[in-house]
Amino acid sequence: MSIAQAALTALATLTFVLPSLSLGQGWSEQDLATAAALRDRALSTGTQAYAHLESLVTEVGPRFAGTPGDAAAVRWALERLAKLGFTNVRTQDVLVPRWVRGTAELTLLAAAPIPLVGVSLGGSIGTPDEGIEGVVLRVDSLDELTKLPENAAANKIVFIDQRMERSRTGSAYGEVVRGRTQGPSLAAKLGAIALVIRSVGTSDDRIAHTGALNYSIDAPRIPAFALANPDADLLARHVATGKPVRLRLKSTARELPPTWSANVIGEIPGGERAHEIVLLGAHLDSWDLGHGALDDGAGVAIVMEAARLISRLDRKPARTIRVVLFANEEFGLSGAREYVSQIGDEVERHVLAMEADVGQGPVWRIRSRVAPEALPAIAMMQSALAPLEIELGGNDASGGADIGPLRQLGVPVLDLSLDASSYFDVHHTENDTLLKVDPKVLDQSVAAFATAAYLAATKQGDFGRLAVTADSSE
Repeated sequence: MSIAQAALTALATLTFVLPSLSLGQGWSEQDLATAAALRDRALSTGTQAYAHLESLVTEVGPRFAGTPGDAAAVRWALERLAKLGFTNVRTQDVLVPRWVRGTAELTLLAAAPIPLVGVSLGGSIGTPDEGIEGVVLRVDSLDELTKLPENAAANKIVFIDQRMERSRTGSAYGEVVRGRTQGPSLAAKLGAIALVIRSVGTSDDRIAHTGALNYSIDAPRIPAFALANPDADLLARHVATGKPVRLRLKSTARELPPTWSANVIGEIPGGERAHEIVLLGAHLDSWDLGHGALDDGAGVAIVMEAARLISRLDRKPARTIRVVLFANEEFGLSGAREYVSQIGDEVERHVLAMEADVGQGPVWRIRSRVAPEALPAIAMMQSALAPLEIELGGNDASGGADIGPLRQLGVPVLDLSLDASSYFDVHHTENDTLLKVDPKVLDQSVAAFATAAYLAATKQGDFGRLAVTADSSE
């Protein structure tokens, strides 16, 4: 029997035994009715989520960690949360790395030089002023690269040619992105002078996807780039001829000293259990290429508006709902780590956490990671979300990147899975703009997050605790 089936079986049993209390899971009929009205109102009358997002994108724009745009976003968030009626609005200072993209030029040295569309990977070093040239060594994946003999890539430019497949879950991202994060150092250990990867994205447009790399301390640092998918196709076709293929690469990317940013926090205070916290998270920063509308402006708008809608209810939640807009998710999870560092023992008061960070949605699934005895409650929550066409997943939720450190410290989490079918067309690219956002889709996501957050904040019991799995600072 699956986890979901077990939860439903237990739920059916509780329905028979305790019909008066929301199927025995700690919700009164009034709580359920309020949650349903909240859900339906968000869909029927619309929400202010798109207005929040439009304001962020228009008034601030790109918000890469440590830049003036990042600082402007912190000011914007403080003002917006206060204007919306949040209480205890404040910041947590966060030290963030500072990297400057500069310019990048990639040229295929064919019969006539062919400029390629590409970008430096986040955190990459630059090249010498004159650039570098080398023969291309193509591999299908990071796994193939790891199987090459020592010095197999000596003085060559490694090309990882792994395409990401489109899906609603976005599950292919986790596998393909390893080429971006680990590829530079693995290639360097084999003697490579640079790394080029096929963009970790699903778009067939001539746009390249950036994203952070991780240099290993036991390997030389080499420049690393991502190619737009059509240009990666072109390079692959040249390699397939069997003739030596050369690239010329130039980059002025550079690292500067760390600087300061901030998490921004606002709360909707609870009632009789106000000391307990249901956390809604998103990250305020973005990459520098686009406007950060989907990644993660949409998430910021979703969690802000979900909490705002709850604050307007006549029937207030018992627990406090805390919105945290995290600093520097894109380039190292600085804000997430600082949050758990600063809250200390308060982590025990976090009853549940969830995050919005896969674009606008719609939400199509609810997954949990809670104590086994709380699974029937998750099934009950899914029943409340079912009119939004949201299905029940398993008890294997991650919580999201910024929620991960809390989960590692034992805080139960929910994943409200946002549809990723088209998300990776624009993720980390210059096409991440407001034009890609549908206000009606955004409203469905707000309805889902608001409903789940309200139920979490009104549940009479908690969701248990998870095993502490790792030091959150790792």
